[in-house]
Amino acid sequence: MAKVSAGQQRTGLLYGIGAYGMWGLVPLFWPLLKPADAIEILAHRMVWSLALVVAVLLVMRRWAWIGELVRQPRRLGLIAVAAVVITVNWGVYIWSVNSGHVVEASLGYFINPLVTIAMGVLILKERLRRPQWIAVGIGAAAVVVLTVGYGRPPWISLTLAFSFATYGLVKKKVNLGGLESLAAETAVQFLPALAYLLWLSGQGRATFGSEGPGHAALLAATGIVTAIPLICFGGAAIRVPLSTLGLLQYLAPVFQFLLGIVYFHEAMPPERWAGFALVWLALTILTWDALRTARAARKALASAITSVPGTPRVHGLIPPTQREPRTPEAQGS
Repeated sequence: MAKVSAGQQRTGLLYGIGAYGMWGLVPLFWPLLKPADAIEILAHRMVWSLALVVAVLLVMRRWAWIGELVRQPRRLGLIAVAAVVITVNWGVYIWSVNSGHVVEASLGYFINPLVTIAMGVLILKERLRRPQWIAVGIGAAAVVVLTVGYGRPPWISLTLAFSFATYGLVKKKVNLGGLESLAAETAVQFLPALAYLLWLSGQGRATFGSEGPGHAALLAATGIVTAIPLICFGGAAIRVPLSTLGLLQYLAPVFQFLLGIVYFHEAMPPERWAGFALVWLALTILTWDALRTARAARKALASAITSVPGTPRVHGLIPPTQREPRTPEAQGS
C-alpha cells in the first residue's frame, strides 16, 4: 500500500468507526420493519441492495471486472456459494434481532474470529501458535458454559459465526472488492428474492404496499443499511493498518451486546456472564498475540531491509517505498 499520510489515517479511522458503528447499531433498524417478517425483510434487503450498488457502480463507472468475472466459472461458483452463505447469515441475524435474541446474536460476532481460526486449521491445514490454541480452547469452553446457561447450544451465535467465517473464507478465494463483491452476490440473490416478493404479493401477504408509504420507504432503505457501512469499510481498509481494523471489528458486537442489555432489556443470568467473560478472555489473548506477532514481523523486516548495503536509514525507520504492502480484504456484513 502506498504511503498514507496522518490525515488520511485519521479519515480512515473515522470510516472504520462509522462502518463498525453502523453494523453495531443496526439492531435498532430491523424492528422498525415490522409487521414484515424476517424472510420478507431479507428479500427486500437483497433486491434493494442490488439496486443501490448498481447505481453506485454506474456513477463510478466500474464495470471492467464483470467481463473478467464471467469468463471464470470457478469464481462464479464461489460467488454463488458466498451468496448462499451470506443469505443464511443475514436471515438468521434479522430473525434473531426481531425475536428478542440480540445478545445471542452479538455473541456470534464475538466468537467469529475464533471460528475463523478453527476453520483455518481444519480446512486450510494452518498451524496455530500456542496462544491461538489457548484462545480457541477457551472459546470452546465458553460455548459449553453458554449451552448450560441457555439450556441448549447457542445455535444462533454458532450459525452466525460459522456462516460469516465461511463467507470470509470464500471471499478470500474470490478476491473481489467490497462493492463488486456485494454486486455479484446480490445479483445471484436478486431473482429468487424478487420471485418470493412477487409470490408474497400474489398471496396478499406482502407488507410493502399495505402498510403505507413510510413502511415501504423503510423496506427500500434496507439497501442503504447494507451498502453504506460496506462503502465506509472500503474507505477504512485502504487507509489504516490491518491491526487497527482488527481491533475496530469488536465495536459492532460490543454495541449489539450493550443494546441487547440496555435497550432491549434481555436477561443476562450469571452463567451467561461467565460464558461471555470466557469469550472476551479468549479474544484478549488472540488480540495480544496478533499485535505481538505483527510487531515482531515489522522488526524483522526492518532489520532485513536496513542490513542491505546502500539502504537509507532515517532514524531507524524503513523507507516508505520499501514498507511491506498491506492489502486488506473487504468484508461483507
